Amino acid sequence: MKTIVNQKKLRQAVGITEKIVSRNASLPILNNILIKTENGRVRLSATNLEIGTHVFIGAKIIEVGEITVPAKIFSDFISATTSEKVNLSTKNNILSITSDEYKTQILGLDPKDFPIIPKLKNEPIAVINTKEFKNSLLSVMDSIAISEVRPELAGVFVGIKNNQATIASTDGFRLSEVTVPIKNTEPFTVILPRNTVAELIRICSDIDGEIVIRSADNQLSFSNDDVELVSRVVDGTYPDYQKVIPEKFISRVLAKKEDLEKNLRLAGLFSSATSEVKLSCTGDILTISAKNADKGEIETTLPAMLKNEVFEISLNHRYLLDAMKNISTPDIILEFTGANSPFVIRPSNDKKATYLVMPLRT
Repeated sequence: MKTIVNQKKLRQAVGITEKIVSRNASLPILNNILIKTENGRVRLSATNLEIGTHVFIGAKIIEVGEITVPAKIFSDFISATTSEKVNLSTKNNILSITSDEYKTQILGLDPKDFPIIPKLKNEPIAVINTKEFKNSLLSVMDSIAISEVRPELAGVFVGIKNNQATIASTDGFRLSEVTVPIKNTEPFTVILPRNTVAELIRICSDIDGEIVIRSADNQLSFSNDDVELVSRVVDGTYPDYQKVIPEKFISRVLAKKEDLEKNLRLAGLFSSATSEVKLSCTGDILTISAKNADKGEIETTLPAMLKNEVFEISLNHRYLLDAMKNISTPDIILEFTGANSPFVIRPSNDKKATYLVMPLRT
């Protein structure tokens, strides 16, 4: 292989692929990035056997070829060089890198031993705007269960139909659901693993346009012209979480998001081991209080507009803040649905995002 590539584009491509690389002592090839010429471009690939990714960059191809090199040393070197162009060439599983400033050789491994990353060639099942996809995944990331006891809850539910994607997660203590517009050809549901969601968020932060989604053999691919990520999906059925979302409320509060966040953080300084704070609303005042035997106590108030009955409820303030950070409207809606029922948080002008927090029993 002999090729000339732009250093900035190569650095960006390495940055995407190296995050997928597995730190695997028993299979050293998984510690490597595959570099290959393909259709007039250079393709960088990495896999941990659960997720695989390809990143394509334009290049001047002098001679076709391929090699795998250790991801960390390759990434560190490419990040360090500041030359506009980088020359890559291979011989006997050695990658030679030359630029205006440097000349180095990196020992590689035989590319024939690199695992095959499946190529999904089926017709797309959906196309979604990259930024909307990223924001929707970010909105539900905190609610994914950490425990693998129930594997389906350690992932994100994605339901696609009628040109709309419903994306949701729950760990049993809180629930997040958002809906985004999407172009789809047929109804489809899937559970994405937590790690896949994290990688999609990161990749979508670096690209624009649309993401094409394909499905085959219990795997999904997400791609545009320059990047492709292939992932296994979680085997199982996601619980019917929509039954938990209250259809009616007893009381509804409209408050300024910024004021509510500030007061919750202050109250959180004095919260208990369960991060408990108490919310109560009477008339046009929302009161947030907390008490800790070792730290002290606090009571804060902020203006609010209450509809229907006064109420009082104890909640985990961290869960509330996690929900609120994904809401961009200046005002926020809080819905009390009962002493032992989910507490609902919504943006003030958009019902396409819903966050639930289960109350704490006191």
